[in-house]
Amino acid sequence: MTDNTARLDHVVLWVSDPVASADFYEKTVGMQPLRLTDFAAGRVSFPSVRLNDETILDLMPLTTAERMRMLPGAADSSGHPVNHVCLALPAQDFEELRGRLEESSVPVSAIGYDSFGARGTAKRNFYFRDPDGNVFEARHYD
Repeated sequence: MTDNTARLDHVVLWVSDPVASADFYEKTVGMQPLRLTDFAAGRVSFPSVRLNDETILDLMPLTTAERMRMLPGAADSSGHPVNHVCLALPAQDFEELRGRLEESSVPVSAIGYDSFGARGTAKRNFYFRDPDGNVFEARHYD
């Protein structure tokens, strides 16, 4: 049976170097790279990284901005930042992510408490940036 409930499928991030970004998301954030070999071989226009079974981040090269034609002005979206993307994690994964970020010398914010989100009030959260300056929030509810 197919579950057709609404959910987030993917987020497209503009990045300067998709291979380096995939490396960051794999080694530092703990995501699984997708289509990296195909991207490097020129068979696909961008790689992705998997957050979970249902959600991926597409790592769109800034160099492709001028070819964005899905809507008038779509090419102008490059460089227009999203405020942040939030990753809800189990408590242990939250701790491990913070540790990997710190080990990789990625600046992280102070721990915040009782932040509202899609599942109610998260127990703790913090923020960090990827190599392209995209802001991420990590949180856990349990």
